[in-house]
This record gives sequence, structure tokens and C-alpha cells, in this order.
Amino acid sequence: MFCTNCGSRNSDEAIYCQKCGRLLEAEEETRVVSHRKPATAIVNHDSDEKQIFSISPTLKFIGIGYVAAIFGAFLLVALMSILYDYLMISPWIAVLLGLSLLLIPAFYHLKQKIVRYTLTDAKIEIDTGLISRTTRNVPLHTIQDVTVSATVMQRMLGFGDLIIENANENDGKVILKNINSPKKYADILLKQMRLLK
Repeated sequence: MFCTNCGSRNSDEAIYCQKCGRLLEAEEETRVVSHRKPATAIVNHDSDEKQIFSISPTLKFIGIGYVAAIFGAFLLVALMSILYDYLMISPWIAVLLGLSLLLIPAFYHLKQKIVRYTLTDAKIEIDTGLISRTTRNVPLHTIQDVTVSATVMQRMLGFGDLIIENANENDGKVILKNINSPKKYADILLKQMRLLK
């Protein structure tokens, strides 16, 4: 049985919620509906679930990283050509060192592209990995709260993090990092959670 106040799972015999102490519904019919509705959504095959949205982390700061790396590469090549007499380094090596700076934003670009967040009518799927894939499922009926968090830099660029508090004791918080328009997606998620109740 799930608490209607905090979403915590309790034994079917419990009278009060073990987490928040609220009186649990005593009617058998209410308990069955509360218990079966989320379970039906989870048991359904993926093809039966309706996809609400599927997004990846933003690439806005990756673009800034590429610009900074190119600027740094030009500065490095210029500095090495000025100090050529002292360092005795070939101009081609200076160019290669400058181009190697592009590997830094390329690494973060790849890191962002291998993550995908998908909301269906029953759960949130978090897919990660390039060669081997890991999918983490968070049932909507276990979600207690959704918070939008953004640093000053994230707010300036229009993205942020969604922090999802989960009633499952094993993984209390799930963070969807660097989402464009995070408030919009938080509202969609909360609306979908209301539809399950």
C-alpha cells in the first residue's frame, strides 16, 4: 500500500504510514485501486506505454567550450611561434598541441550525447552508455517531489537540473542534469503524476 500523502510504500496491514505517520486509507476498495493502478502501468509492455517526451542534456555550454578551445588553440600557437627561438619546437607540433585542446569539449560533447531521458505515462527512463547501454526506470507512482535547480551560469543559458525525490529507499534522489527549459519539463512531469492518481 502506498501513502497518499508522501508516496511511501507500507505493508497492507499498516494503519499509519511508516514515513510520515499519516492515517492510511482503511477501505479495501481504495487500497486495491491504489495498489493496482501503478502496477498495471509497470507490467504493460513498452509498446503499450505512451511516450510523453524524450530529451538529452543540453549542448549549450559545449558550444561555449568549443569556442574557448579554438581561442586557446590560436593563443597557444601564437605564443609558441613567438617563443620559437627559445623552445625550438616545430610549428606543426604547436598546431597539433593547439588542436588537442579541442579534445576537452569533444569529451564533454560525447558524454552529453550518451544520456537520454524519456517520460512515458508510467515511468521515467534514464538511458546511459555508448557501447553498452544501461536503462534505469523510475515509476511515476514512487515520485514524491520534483525540484528545478539552476546555477547562475545555467540560468543565464536557459537550462538547469530536475531533482526528483523518489519514495524508494534505495535511490532517494534522481537528477536529470542540464535540461533545456527545466520548468517546462517539470510541469509536464507533475501533470503526468496527477493523471496517475
